[in-house]
Amino acid sequence: MSGDPEIHEEHEGLEARLKAYEGRPAAATGTGRDPVNEPMIRHWCEAMGDTNPAYTGPDAIAPPTMLQAWTMAGLSRRPERTAAYDELLTLLDESGHDAVVATDCEQEYLRPLRPGDEITFDSVIESVSERKTTKLGPGYFVTTRTDIRAGGELAGTHRFRILKYAPARRPKASNTPEERRPRPVVNRDNAGFWEGVARHELLIQRCTGCGTLRFPWLPGCNSCGSPDWDTVGASGEGTVYSYVVMHHPPFPAFAPPFAVGLIELAEGVRIVSDVVGVPYDKVRIGMPVRLEFRRYDDELVLPVFQGVAR
Repeated sequence: MSGDPEIHEEHEGLEARLKAYEGRPAAATGTGRDPVNEPMIRHWCEAMGDTNPAYTGPDAIAPPTMLQAWTMAGLSRRPERTAAYDELLTLLDESGHDAVVATDCEQEYLRPLRPGDEITFDSVIESVSERKTTKLGPGYFVTTRTDIRAGGELAGTHRFRILKYAPARRPKASNTPEERRPRPVVNRDNAGFWEGVARHELLIQRCTGCGTLRFPWLPGCNSCGSPDWDTVGASGEGTVYSYVVMHHPPFPAFAPPFAVGLIELAEGVRIVSDVVGVPYDKVRIGMPVRLEFRRYDDELVLPVFQGVAR
């Protein structure tokens, strides 16, 4: 907190006003736009590559992680959103905390959802943090909790947290070096992958219990639960399974617009990476791509995928 007494008092006054919104409803008596249904479950499973048999057949349940899907309003403003939530966001905007980023969510599953279940929900402003200093800038974490019901019975809880912040202003000197790309997060579970990348190898984990390939790297097998594994090297051939074109927000280390693809490798696993060598607006689902490794600075080498002309 600033040492200036007036600024300190100003922040304390704002925090008191923000705290007054805790416990007030953010959405009241909401109703899912559609009942739980098989087509949405099927599309979800296809997109996620989830072949769990529990999600098909006459006794199918919905994947628990679809919990929020049944409450989403689409592109329109949700009618059940309350004035209190809008007032809270407006207060933050007017105090200079007008930028927003989603930070995390937590879900708790209390009972399975099945096709035909009618969904209702309500949300509450659960908490507003004290003022925090972050790399993005100073701001406040706002947490909402949504209780989701099926047939009037509590089926799950979804907590969603955002940071409303005042963007940090950094003076740009004329001799400031070019911004570096963000560094990958390397831990004990994925260190072997990045060691392979440094050798220009794209390594895929293989369960030695059942032979299932997996990516990204994980400490255990999703198919059989075995913790034992080895690796196989990817051939480098693949296709664009899906993609997005990044336009905003701008970031000094990147030059938008550019295409980011979900690449399905010939081995059957998928990886997120840049699609290079073709204009961003020429990238298409099904486009063949080939692996290459690019060095971005003295420390960073990344796998990218070069578009291949048909």
